Order: sequence, then C-alpha cells, then structure tokens
Amino acid sequence: MLELTDEQQLLVSETRRIAENEFAGNACQWDGEKPWPNLETLSDRGLLGVSLPEEYGGGGMSEFEAILLEEVVGRVCPDTAYALPDMGASRAIAMFGSEAAKEKYLPPVCNAENHVAIAISEPEAGSDVTSMNTHIKEDGGELYLSGEKIWVSSVDEDGAAVVWAKFPDGLGTVIMDFDRAGVEIQENYTNMFGHEQTQFYMEDVHIPEENVLTHGPEGFKQQLKSLNWERLGNSTLCNAVALCAFDKALEYSQDRVQFDQPIGEFQGIEWKLADMAKQIQVSRALTHQLAQSAHRRGESPGRMETSVAKLYSAEMLESVVSESLQIHGANGYQQGHPLEYLYRYARGRRIAAGTDEIQKNTIAGALKEGGLPHIGE
Repeated sequence: MLELTDEQQLLVSETRRIAENEFAGNACQWDGEKPWPNLETLSDRGLLGVSLPEEYGGGGMSEFEAILLEEVVGRVCPDTAYALPDMGASRAIAMFGSEAAKEKYLPPVCNAENHVAIAISEPEAGSDVTSMNTHIKEDGGELYLSGEKIWVSSVDEDGAAVVWAKFPDGLGTVIMDFDRAGVEIQENYTNMFGHEQTQFYMEDVHIPEENVLTHGPEGFKQQLKSLNWERLGNSTLCNAVALCAFDKALEYSQDRVQFDQPIGEFQGIEWKLADMAKQIQVSRALTHQLAQSAHRRGESPGRMETSVAKLYSAEMLESVVSESLQIHGANGYQQGHPLEYLYRYARGRRIAAGTDEIQKNTIAGALKEGGLPHIGE
C-alpha cells in the first residue's frame, strides 16, 4: 500500500471529492475539446499546476504530488487528467526556463488561461529526433527558428509551444509563441480519440534569448530529464484511465443480470476482473515507486525505469480497456458509450510520448550498458 503523508492524503481526498462531485457528469464526453471548466475549477481550488513553482501561481509541491493528483482526476475524467500541465511542456519551462520565461508562461497555465504545447515530431523525423530539420540560426546576435512540425496537439487552444530544434552545438529546445511572424499553420488532423493535431511551418521566427531552454550536449541531457517525468506522467495517465474503465466494468458486472444472476458471479467474468486488477496494481506500484523514490532523492527518475513503466502501463491499459468493453458486450461497443470512448483513447497511449518500440530500444540499450540493477543500486 502506498504510504502518504497527512498532507498528501488530504490532497488525494480533496481532489477525489472535487472530481467525483464536479467532473463525473461530463466525463468521457469532451470529444477532443479541452475541459476548460474543470481546469478552472482546479485552479480556483489551488490544484492546477501543483508541482509548478508557487511564485508563478503553482502549488510548489513535488512531481510526486502531481502524479497522485493526475491519477485521482483521471480515474473520474481522463480528459481533465490529460490536460493537466505538470508533466509536459510546462515542466520543461519550470526546470530550465529563464526568469522572464517563467514569469510569462507559467502563471497563465496555473490560472487555466492558457496552455503550452510540445512540438517534437516532423514529417520525416518522428522517433528519430536526430534526423529533425528544424533548426536555429544566429544572425546579428539574434536567434531565428525555421522548420516544420507535425502531430502537435491543441495548437488552436495553446499560445505557445516548446519546440525541439537543432542548434549549431547540438539539439535543444526553445519556447515559440504561435502569434510570431513566420509561423504558418499548414493543416489540422483529428486522431481516433477526437483530439486535433496540427502541422505547421516556421520560417525565420525570431526567438528571444530568454526563450531558449536548453542546447548543446549537456543541455540536451538535461532536457531528457524532463522527458523522464513526461514518461512517468504518461504511465500515470494510463493507470488512471485503466482504473476508470475497470470501475465501470466492475459496477456493470454486479448490475447486469443474465441466467438469473449478476454476470460478475460467473467465473469467466471473475477471472477477467482478477486479471485486470493484477495488471493495474502492478503498473500503479511501479509508477508510484519510481515517482516517490525520485521525490525522496530530489532528482528525476531514470530513463530505463521510466521507459519500462511507460511501456508496461500502455500495454496494460489497452488490455484492461478491451476486457472492460468485453464485459459490457454490445452495450460497450456503441458509439457514445464510455468504454468505446476509452477504447479509442487507450490505443493512442502506445504511440504518444514514445512508441512501444522506442521504449524497448531504450530498455535494451540500458541493459547492454549495465544490466538490471542490483538491490540497493
């Protein structure tokens, strides 16, 4: 059982109360729209951006508390958990941004007034970030960004993006405002889950020096630490969505009567529920342990460990949602049913934030370097 401090337990209890009372009614009905009313509610209660610095409107807590909150919210409303700002682009700004950048971009995020996207993939460079063509050049002491990005979520609702690009000294990241001269929206796509993703061009977009986050070999290594938290955030989201599906399947199995008894009394359904619970609890334990351990050490979680968590949780989620839908039978297969909604959502988790295959490559590379760690390492 996860051991929490009194403050953490209070955070979990209060967040659960808000989610169940105020988010449940519209859960699984947002159809790609960002749930701004829910985000505003969390902001009003001081629960939006809980791990972002207090001086910029955040809660000043750790990433561990953010992960606790994400699971509690996502178990009720996956869309709201997906929109929480703690583990994505805002995390990179909080970790590496200049004072000016933090003052400009973090308060609107914590106040539910704006959001920051993250732009990595390109038409010819998805998983292979070293092949990206987006680049920074210096001219007269000023920095200019040119290139192309694709599969960027929520561009129409976000004011800026953390963009990955090549500097003369290696890969790096900058913050780019979408209203800058030289930014051109090329095309919008809608994925299976209903989220809009955008392809856009950049031609000599001026980037102020204070908007540079990382660059160069050491800077890029630092950026990867932010990605480790993003992977763990994705694992948490998978756990939360799996719990959401499981709760619905368990309730349905107790209410649905066939052959004069609830279907949950049949061993075939009992075994499904037991297997689902087993997978969820293993994934939660791994995610919680990594987050809590990193919090205690005061550093980011390891790359291999977060890849293991991200890979396992994404595979677990797809399995659990599929079995939850199976328990609902034809009812769960209808458009508009929460399980149909979650089924479409689950499939994307094996692609977003690093595909299964990339996670396996990362794990294999780490194993070749040092094998699996011994106890105490």
